[in-house]
Amino acid sequence: RVFARFLLLLLGFIFWGAAVALAFGGVLVILMYKDYGYLFLESFLSLPGWLAAAAALILLPTGVLAVSVSAKSSRYQQGALMYLLLVLLCLEVSSAVLAQFYTVRLAYEMKSTMGYLVNQYNGTHSLGADSRAVDVVQRELQCCGIQNYKDWLKATAASWHLHGGKARVPESCCKEKYPHCRGDVVPLEQLFQEGCLKKLEDLLHFVVLYMFWCCTVVGILELLAGVSNCILMMYQPFHDLRFL
Repeated sequence: RVFARFLLLLLGFIFWGAAVALAFGGVLVILMYKDYGYLFLESFLSLPGWLAAAAALILLPTGVLAVSVSAKSSRYQQGALMYLLLVLLCLEVSSAVLAQFYTVRLAYEMKSTMGYLVNQYNGTHSLGADSRAVDVVQRELQCCGIQNYKDWLKATAASWHLHGGKARVPESCCKEKYPHCRGDVVPLEQLFQEGCLKKLEDLLHFVVLYMFWCCTVVGILELLAGVSNCILMMYQPFHDLRFL
């Protein structure tokens, strides 16, 4: 019983730190959808992020209840703590499963959408939304093309990439330290060498992996808190069922 009280007290403080970690993961997913949502066909990509953010908010009062129960066993507080732990487990399992499920689908969608945007691109100074989206991705991720810069030499939308008989890529492929770069393939060192698809996949993999392990670890801690709470409830007789 003493160990259960100590463990519940410790877990109460850990839950506050876990809430910050979980909120960070949820914000990462939401921001990624906000920044690169036009590359995905699924409009509910941000759902795991919102579930994680909701779980982080619920973790704060759960931590307070865990500390309170460890100090003074109240049947009503113990019942409320069990309810909150159950809700949290549902939210975190849903978030982790959805994040893993989306990974496979989104990798294919990104490749397909990037291919479409590259083929529809019609110049760096174009007013088209698709062209601006490509430039934004390439500047933010410091990449060029889908696999590499050669993808731009195969673009079919227009002859913008053949200027004066010389092959060109969008100016968003130029490195910032070369202010006079206009997208000429030669010299090549002025351009980003890595393709955007790999960088997007690496970013997605990091976010999803962080979310999965964060939800898994916090879920295990919540199970320990539930077991500790049950042990304390065993030492207090049931006078009635109103605490449920």
